[in-house]
Amino acid sequence: MNFWHSMSWKTEGIRVTAPVQWRQYDGMVSVLWEAESQAGASGYYLADDPRIMFFFNDVSSNVRISNQDNDLTRNSRPMARAVYIPAGVPLWTGSRKTHSFSHLNLHLHKDRVLRYLVSSVGNSAAQAALRRPVELKDVAAIDALAKLLADEIKTPSKHAVYAESLIGSIVAGLLDIPAEREERAGGRLTQAQMNKLISHIDALGDYRMSVADMAAVVGLSESWFANVFKQTTGNTPLQWQLAKRVELSKQLLGESDLPVASIAAQLGFSDQAHLTKVFRQIVGETPAAWRRMRHLRQS
Repeated sequence: MNFWHSMSWKTEGIRVTAPVQWRQYDGMVSVLWEAESQAGASGYYLADDPRIMFFFNDVSSNVRISNQDNDLTRNSRPMARAVYIPAGVPLWTGSRKTHSFSHLNLHLHKDRVLRYLVSSVGNSAAQAALRRPVELKDVAAIDALAKLLADEIKTPSKHAVYAESLIGSIVAGLLDIPAEREERAGGRLTQAQMNKLISHIDALGDYRMSVADMAAVVGLSESWFANVFKQTTGNTPLQWQLAKRVELSKQLLGESDLPVASIAAQLGFSDQAHLTKVFRQIVGETPAAWRRMRHLRQS
């Protein structure tokens, strides 16, 4: 696959200190950078393709990054040693003090990565992994691979398949790919998967996600996810979400003076009657009756 990456970028206060070295492979481009960043230096990067940044030295105390905006005083975090950035995700960087750094950039064609992963993990898990950013501080698992690849970029000595296999191993070691076959053997979601799902769905506020979206969060196929989710929780994904929405409605009923109709609208129920019906099925009484009893118990 003849591929060259496409990326918009702008830097200030960063200068290259050695000739940039790069190699083009089947659906992948690898680039080695040696540079110096001044205090207050900044950068902006937006690529049309997924990419990986691997730093050979720890820059976390010097570099802050954000995917939201260039105001690094509000929304930022330290730069990790290895970072996977999905296609179309912007990155802003800022340097606190002058420092030198060396890093490897891997630009990947999405179809090439899918071709590599799908045969082993399936299309759903591969697609989900490509959508999830990864930031890794402990790079022991891929450090040796990155150094071997850097050596091959500097002084090519083997067939391109060697470098491509190193890149594939780095991708597999860095991307967030759940061990789906292990989960199938157990027939249940791990606590880590449940925590990840709950954290994701909590951020939505109204607990409304499709089964396909929920499956993608934990990297499983939709059909398998629906099966193991019920084995894990005793409910279907949609029943579980409905119960979560009712729990949230109880919180709003008890802690606010919002009308039931407003709570229903806020949580995505079609109307007050819909919330009342579901609430009675799960709690055993109407929202209004539950609120009155709560207030009586507290008085």
